[in-house]
Amino acid sequence: MAKSRNDALVDEIEQTREHLARTIDELVDRASPKNIASRQVDRVKARFVAPDGSPRFETIVPVVGGVVAVVAAAVVLRRLLK
Repeated sequence: MAKSRNDALVDEIEQTREHLARTIDELVDRASPKNIASRQVDRVKARFVAPDGSPRFETIVPVVGGVVAVVAAAVVLRRLLK
């Protein structure tokens, strides 16, 4: 009886150890700078490209408009300050 209880404890400890090892591996994978950068790139791409590969104009047009406005403002300010 004592032997089977010890075996059960040993099995439980091994399972816990394996679970912790998997958890640590997963955390290391999540915290990897390469993986973090990859997830960020995927998020940005998802904003501008639909899952079917087509561009999302409802997101692209305002960004392009903002960039054009900033460049135009910089050009105008530069000419005014000369």
